[in-house]
Amino acid sequence: MNINLDVELVEKGTTLHLLLTGEIDAYTAPKLKEQLLPLTRKTGMEIIVDLEKVNYMDSTGLGVFISALKSTKEYDSELKLVQLQDRVRRLFEITSLDSIITIESTVRGGN
Repeated sequence: MNINLDVELVEKGTTLHLLLTGEIDAYTAPKLKEQLLPLTRKTGMEIIVDLEKVNYMDSTGLGVFISALKSTKEYDSELKLVQLQDRVRRLFEITSLDSIITIESTVRGGN
């Protein structure tokens, strides 16, 4: 078990690009939530979360992204998850969250 999650933020205009590395689980989800949710409370932003280097996520991580999605809708912003590894993508598909959260295979966007 990897209890580390690294979060790197790149801001470009109205686009916030988060690069995550590690695992998202009960141990690391609070750190992600602490860093992601304040970003979702900015009006008119595009928030791109790059999950290419996340090899594991549990339901705690899903909860963080559901909270982030709700917040972005309140602030007229957009949340996109990109470059999910197959194992992580399946978690979104099994829970049908892929039908409410935008998931893309490549990084696009940026103003």
